[in-house]
Amino acid sequence: MMDQLTAAATHEHAKLATADVAIRKVNVSYGSNHVLKDVDLDIHAGEFFAFLGPSGCGKTTLLRLIAGFNAATSGEVRIGGADVSNLPPWKRDVGMVFQSYALWPHMTVAQNVAFGLEERRLPRPEIKARVATALGMVGLSHLAERRPSQLSGGQQQRVAVARTIAIQPKVLLLDEPLSNLDAQMRVQVRRELRDLQQRLGITTIFVTHDQEEANTICDRIAVMKDGIVQQVGAPMEVYEHPVNLFVASFLGTANIIEGRVVPDGGRRVFEMGGALRLPVPDGAVVPDDARLVFRPQHAGLSAPHPARPALPGVVKHREFLGATVRYEVEVGASSVVVDAPFQTGADLYAPGDAVGVTLPLSSIHWLAE
Repeated sequence: MMDQLTAAATHEHAKLATADVAIRKVNVSYGSNHVLKDVDLDIHAGEFFAFLGPSGCGKTTLLRLIAGFNAATSGEVRIGGADVSNLPPWKRDVGMVFQSYALWPHMTVAQNVAFGLEERRLPRPEIKARVATALGMVGLSHLAERRPSQLSGGQQQRVAVARTIAIQPKVLLLDEPLSNLDAQMRVQVRRELRDLQQRLGITTIFVTHDQEEANTICDRIAVMKDGIVQQVGAPMEVYEHPVNLFVASFLGTANIIEGRVVPDGGRRVFEMGGALRLPVPDGAVVPDDARLVFRPQHAGLSAPHPARPALPGVVKHREFLGATVRYEVEVGASSVVVDAPFQTGADLYAPGDAVGVTLPLSSIHWLAE
């Protein structure tokens, strides 16, 4: 029965329109506090998109701006090609799921889902049909008569989503909807969100500070810092090709070594102090004040050998992480992290061991702020 309801719900919602979102040169200031700075983004129809960044970077402000709860100092927001910058929230054809879920505790699940439809004064039979459809989509038809206090955190989150999709928006906005869930429930619910979004094909914008959440469920992400969009792209693309030091360090673990590019016999080398030097590939663009950046899994460790080119170092710490062994290695004045696959019976390096750190040039970046 649940599968039949879900299939019917998907078929019903598949007929609904979805829309692209365009943000054009948006600025938001509160007095002297410049919260958003010349934000320019295109979010495709049917895309699962994330605003990702640390607290205070402006991601929630941007989401609320799209919803109509915040006003831009300058710039415009377009949904489906139409400028909605001056429209109130209820005329923008968007639905927002808040971080707190904002469920009415005295209402049943069905009544919570019906609330927005009743405010729109839809006919009672249509409200009943839409509530049943929305609850079927999120798999909560059997809990329609319960109250929020009788539900788990994951179930409450799904009620909030059902209430939003019941109004049949063209764009779904999610403001850190997983932050109130424990770690195990977050994994389950984020998969459910991705599955639902794929079945509905609805344009979805997701705000999070958790890179794992964004990487696992989103088609593309916009990494933000201090009100500025630093980089936009698919998660793997941004991880593999960060445009600056902030993006590299915010998305996963990155080793960052200071140094400078100097000529050396007709070629360029990256000098990290003393005799520590690494050749710069021909044609590589190295910005002024660039740092050497590489991921822990891209480096390797070996015993020191004069015929094997490697950066000399000393193991300072070792951590067993199950599938990998993480080493902290002192290389000159820097400390770097190297992740090596764990293999049963293999010899491990111990703190105090002298090692060589090998760096494939294809996996290295020279990045500035």
